[in-house]
Amino acid sequence: MSKNLVIVESPAKAKTIEGFLGKDFTVRSSFGHVRDLKKKGLSVDVDNNFEPEYEVSPDKVKVIAELKALVKKSDVIWLATDEDREGEAISWHLEESLNLKDKDTKRIVFHEITKNAIAKAIENPRKIDYRLVDAQQARRILDRLVGFGISPILWKKIKPSLSAGRVQSVTVRLIVERERDIQNFKEEVSYRVTGVFDIKGKSFKAELSKRFKALEEAREYMQACVDASFSVGDLEVKPAKKSPAAPFTTSTLQQEAGRKLGFSVARTMTVAQKLYEEGNITYMRTDSLNLSDTAINAAKAEISSSYGAEYSNPRKFTAKTKGAQEAHEAIRPVDMSRKAVKGDSSAQRLYDLIWKRTLASQMADAQLEKTKVTIDAKGSNILNTASFVGRGEVIKFDGFLKVYMEGTDDDQEEKEAEGLLPAMNKGDSLGRQIITATQRFSNHPPRYSEASLVKKLEELGIGRPSTYAPTISTVQKRGYVVKEDREGHQRQYNLITLDNKGLNESVATETTGTEKSKLFPTDIGIVVNDFLVENFDKIMDYDFTASVEKQFDDIAEGQLKWTTMLKDFYTGFNTSLEDVLENSDRATGERELGEDPKTGKPIIARIGRYGPMVQIGSPDDEEKPQFASLRAEQSITNITLEEALDLFKLPRKVGMYEDADITAAVGRFGPYLRHKSAFYSIKEADGDDPLSIKLDRSIEVIEAKRKADREKLIKTFDEDADMQLLNGRWGPYLKVGKNNFKLPKDTEPTELSYDDCLKIMKEAPEKKGRGAKAAAPKAAVKKPAAKKKTTAKKKPKKK
Repeated sequence: MSKNLVIVESPAKAKTIEGFLGKDFTVRSSFGHVRDLKKKGLSVDVDNNFEPEYEVSPDKVKVIAELKALVKKSDVIWLATDEDREGEAISWHLEESLNLKDKDTKRIVFHEITKNAIAKAIENPRKIDYRLVDAQQARRILDRLVGFGISPILWKKIKPSLSAGRVQSVTVRLIVERERDIQNFKEEVSYRVTGVFDIKGKSFKAELSKRFKALEEAREYMQACVDASFSVGDLEVKPAKKSPAAPFTTSTLQQEAGRKLGFSVARTMTVAQKLYEEGNITYMRTDSLNLSDTAINAAKAEISSSYGAEYSNPRKFTAKTKGAQEAHEAIRPVDMSRKAVKGDSSAQRLYDLIWKRTLASQMADAQLEKTKVTIDAKGSNILNTASFVGRGEVIKFDGFLKVYMEGTDDDQEEKEAEGLLPAMNKGDSLGRQIITATQRFSNHPPRYSEASLVKKLEELGIGRPSTYAPTISTVQKRGYVVKEDREGHQRQYNLITLDNKGLNESVATETTGTEKSKLFPTDIGIVVNDFLVENFDKIMDYDFTASVEKQFDDIAEGQLKWTTMLKDFYTGFNTSLEDVLENSDRATGERELGEDPKTGKPIIARIGRYGPMVQIGSPDDEEKPQFASLRAEQSITNITLEEALDLFKLPRKVGMYEDADITAAVGRFGPYLRHKSAFYSIKEADGDDPLSIKLDRSIEVIEAKRKADREKLIKTFDEDADMQLLNGRWGPYLKVGKNNFKLPKDTEPTELSYDDCLKIMKEAPEKKGRGAKAAAPKAAVKKPAAKKKTTAKKKPKKK
């Protein structure tokens, strides 16, 4: 057995590092965090200086046992987890769980996985930084206090199975408030006038410097243009430049990968993690814009070699983000001469993005020549109220643009590209080809994409590099936010055209309001947000959330004691929990739509136990209220009375088939047909609607599902009715009860016997789960009655 045991977080990282170290080193993975607060109960003794009660995660018991066996055979233990707070905390939990001795334990960090970086880390070990551990503990405990305290109140005041989180709830608030801004937006109409003019056989485009509010104004101006003459009134030519963007931080990488590659923030971080662990890029969780001198010199050499010395302009960038933590280097390629990496297309594309951004950041500015021409119009006096302006841009030296141009979140709908203007002089006469006045509508604030939401969170100081991706994933998993595409709608607009045929007015049609991968709040997300804002205004305050992040930074820097920070927070928070539990009303988002024409009873849209619904009548009535679930595309915030009445037409009998009724209805999971106790989903995408679907189409849906089920089943076994061989999305697999098992490669499923299937079950690799499901606390607000014995070991004294 080797004398040195190196422990890292991931198997991929272990494999890469093992290739750099000699036979005296054994490298093993902890598979992430090995220990966490106990699932059952609060697991934080608030009466004993917030002493946490930790336990080894159920899915890591075997990992810890294997590592303990290796520890006994090793002389030195090297804790080589990531260099940020989470990584430091993992090292501490490993030290505690493995009962490591201080004299035999060394902590090493590196921001890139290369032979030189690993060798340098081995030569410069340190001890665990307990300030970073304290900062991570403070975050974890504070989040447990908030979640454990508020979530049960949501169960009681809104509906079961809801959750709250210190950062996730504030993130939902951003999305809800943006949606309300959109709903309250008042559209403004104007008329944009553009013209195409020509000189010496070459044409260019110009736009009127004024927009008209009304059709009559636009019509009057266009009429004046009929007999007008146009000439060059003023010509302005001046140099300009564009500078490259800084190399990537975690936030900007997530934003740019979203814009240019269409990656979600979670996908970006997964791919980046793999690139890092395979030694291709530096550490992917960072706020720093800094590049090492080695990286700058490598970029300079690559630029000079590939493009010429004139394209090189080494520079350093300074981070503007408040509270930037663990700032080492920006995200960059480990080897600037490596233009591609092995791996799937996602890895290739993200690496290419990082390589180009890093290289461009060290390149020369692009040198431009911008031209602005102002056009004089002679004729009616109305022509003097505004001038046509044309703009041109010529790239004199492309500089960094040869490699990379940063993306943008701005709406590009009406932005005209600046091209090359033809040669002209002041006073030159211009020909009029076409002038168009187009009715335009102001745009509501854009909904957040994942990329623009990360940018907003960073601007507000909410969260840190390691939290953006999990926070955005969490709010979607909780059902508070959905990311989806939504089709636009047709809109008519007025168009006035002046060309060589004369003046013409028409009405054109366009599609507007199309949304692509945008974040929308759900009904339950809106109701939960409103309840939290009303009752926990401090927790939901953006500035307060940002100040908490700053306090974590202060703890990491040794300027604040973590228990003091928690005590200051919890004193007021616990009081507010008790007050809200006692004095707040139930929240349902209730909205009265009108009266039922048949009974005269009120129709109400609200959140029910199983989600958004409408009801006729109230519980106080003699007759029991009628209920109907909303459809997936409907919302309690804007459903109309007519739409609600349609829902009460369901369930609807479609007809008879095989001597049994077919019934159409809407349930928790959308529209469906019911026939002989079996359920068959129907989809609007297929043109089906439970209110109008016919008998013949219903039979088609039923038979199609039956056929799919028959084709899915490969084989059953008399020995066990729960054992089946099935065809799935990824090929044949074994299903036993609720458990699925992958078949060995090159296996012919029809030839498998019952004993073969038992062997497959027995030899199946153990699943890496997330641990046991959290047990529900019995009370929303309750302090431990007495000091509990904790399984957490005391931290070693700081040296």
